[in-house]
Amino acid sequence: RPGCGGISFDLQRIADILLLTMMMMPTHSLNLLPNSQLNFFASFRANLNLNLNLSFDSFSYGGSRRTPRRQNLSIRSVFTGIVEEMGHVTNLGFAHHGGFDLKIGARVVLEDVKLGDSIAVNGTCLTVTDFDAEEFTVGLSPETLRKTSLEELETGSPVNLERALQPVSRMGGHVVQGHVDGTGVIVSMEVEGDSLWVKVKADKGLLKYIVPKGYVAVDGTSLTVVDVFDQESCFNFVMVAYTQHKVVIPTKRIGHKVNLEVDIMGKYVERLLTIGGGFSMNIPEEKKE
Repeated sequence: RPGCGGISFDLQRIADILLLTMMMMPTHSLNLLPNSQLNFFASFRANLNLNLNLSFDSFSYGGSRRTPRRQNLSIRSVFTGIVEEMGHVTNLGFAHHGGFDLKIGARVVLEDVKLGDSIAVNGTCLTVTDFDAEEFTVGLSPETLRKTSLEELETGSPVNLERALQPVSRMGGHVVQGHVDGTGVIVSMEVEGDSLWVKVKADKGLLKYIVPKGYVAVDGTSLTVVDVFDQESCFNFVMVAYTQHKVVIPTKRIGHKVNLEVDIMGKYVERLLTIGGGFSMNIPEEKKE
C-alpha cells in the first residue's frame, strides 16, 4: 500500500474520496460530466464493491497519527431534492406485525418500483415493503417518528415523493441523503407577486450549517437559502409559482412542522476541522541546508 508522508491510501479509499468529491461539486458541474465518465466511475466503484466507507483516520489530525479506525459513513441512497410528484396518504397506523406502516398513493414513483427500493417521503428516506399498481407501503421506526414531521400526517395528507438517484441521472438540485436532521417550524408565509416567501425557525444546532445562498432540503425539496437570521434562529427562502404547484410546502400553514436536512458538506468540513484539534496533511518539511 503506497504511502506519502502522513497519508496512506488504498484503491478503495481513492474511490471513496472521488465519490465524496463528486458529492461536493456544484450540481451544474456534475451535469456537464459526459455520460461516459459517469458510467466509468459507477462501474469502477461497483466492481470494487464499495459502500463509501471513508476512514478519516487514514489522515493525520493535529499533526499526530492515530491508531487506524474505520468509521462507517455509508450512503446507500441519495436524492436531489427535485420532487417527482406529490402523492397522498391512503392509510397509516400500526400493522399486524407490530410496526407502524405508512401507505401512499402515487403514480410516477411506481413506474419501476421494486421491493426494498428507497423513496424519499417529505425528505425522509424510506424503504418500500409492499406495493401495487396504485400505492406503496413503507415502515416507520419509532426514531423516524420522533425525528421527523411524518407523525403529523393523516389520511389524505399530500407528501413529496422522489426516487433514489441513479449514477447517470441528471442532477438538478443538490445531494440529499434523506436523513432528516430535525424539524423546523414555519413562522411566516408572505406573497410577493407570484412568489411565496417562507421563514422557518430551526434549532441553533442546525442553523449553524445553513448559510445565505446555500442549499437546504425542506420536506425533501432542494431550496436556496436567501437569508439567515441568527438572533431569531430562522432562515428564509422563496418559491416561484411553478415550484409552489409541485411541492407540499405551500399547503402548510404557520406553526406547521417541516423536515430539514442541511447540506452534508458543512458536516464534513466541521468534522475535519474539529477532530483532534485540527486537520493536518502532515507532509514532511524539506530540510534546510
